[in-house]
Amino acid sequence: MSELHLSVALESTGWHPASWREPGARADELFTAAFWRDTVREAERGLFDLVTIEDSFSLQGSHFGLPDDRTDRVAGRLDALLVAARLALVTQAVGLVPTVTTTHTEPFHVSKALATLDHVSSGRGGWRAQIAPRAHEAELFGRRSIPVVSRETLQDPEVAAAVEDLFAEGRAVVDTVRALWDSWEDDAEIRDVASGRFVDRTKLHRVAVETPWFSVLGPSITPRPPQGQPVVTALAHARTAYEFAAASADVVFVTPHEAANAREIVAEVRAAEAAVGRTGTPLQVHADLVVALGPDAAAARNRLDRLDTVDGEAFGSDALVVADSPAGLVERLLLWREAGIEGFRFRPAVNATDLPALVDEVVPLLQSAGVFRREYTGTTLRDHLGLARPVNRYAAV
Repeated sequence: MSELHLSVALESTGWHPASWREPGARADELFTAAFWRDTVREAERGLFDLVTIEDSFSLQGSHFGLPDDRTDRVAGRLDALLVAARLALVTQAVGLVPTVTTTHTEPFHVSKALATLDHVSSGRGGWRAQIAPRAHEAELFGRRSIPVVSRETLQDPEVAAAVEDLFAEGRAVVDTVRALWDSWEDDAEIRDVASGRFVDRTKLHRVAVETPWFSVLGPSITPRPPQGQPVVTALAHARTAYEFAAASADVVFVTPHEAANAREIVAEVRAAEAAVGRTGTPLQVHADLVVALGPDAAAARNRLDRLDTVDGEAFGSDALVVADSPAGLVERLLLWREAGIEGFRFRPAVNATDLPALVDEVVPLLQSAGVFRREYTGTTLRDHLGLARPVNRYAAV
């Protein structure tokens, strides 16, 4: 089996709502470049493939309902894509994958911004494509209405159809963005001073897309990204989302809760690939885990309980919450690897505590087991993930 892929999902000071109160959390610096620089450099020190940066049109903690009125939790976000562009200048190797929604955004602008990220990071850019299914987020833009989505209302055919429509739109957005990335051939820029020609217009291609949600008439105004196609990722929990990822992404983040469940989910992802007619490179399947680490399992559990007490309620997540020792976590990772999971995206409960523990304790154990790199061997995010640079769809063969 190949080496594991490791990544970190960054959400403010950590995924636990009480993380901002912890020593070293630097909550007073949360909206500064220095905070994000130091956090991402820590992940780079651990040789992680990539970091994802959470983003949304909602404040933290609002889930699918209206934003809550709690004032004792972090609220407010920086734009993930702009943060990633800033981080490109102060990191060397780690992949930078901001969350950018496919709803309420314009594909042309998304393509240009992500292509720019890939250029300024020298090929380390990526995209976590995400739909925006919250009714109150739609009200921020005023272009459409979306019914209230929850576990209960999903049983309503109208709501289920609306969610299916959002995913269909998401597929169309990613398809269009990918076409725009290819609309400049790799050698379209001539830059010949003697002849006075900077660009070969025959190598710029018209992208004409008409969908129920948007229309685009290209080409892009940004040259093809260094990776050709920046890496596209998606988080998925069920059939419709698996099919979205299978049709649109290079990597899917899934949320198993045990090894048997991981095996089932991998099978569901492969079935989704068949359902959408995916050909070529299979979708990489990486599992999400919220991690709260301690010297032993009991200490980690006590630490998590203490954070819950500070916050006033038990922490829950779509992903499995693992409170364990580094060795216990590694044992779980290796077991899930045998179930077909190719990588793991860690969500640190507290960045200041759990990210260094991952770097200094979990990574060395995985290296000793021979399942994780000891140095970066490539320069692009596609290199880290073992993904070939795709051929431009418009280039003459």
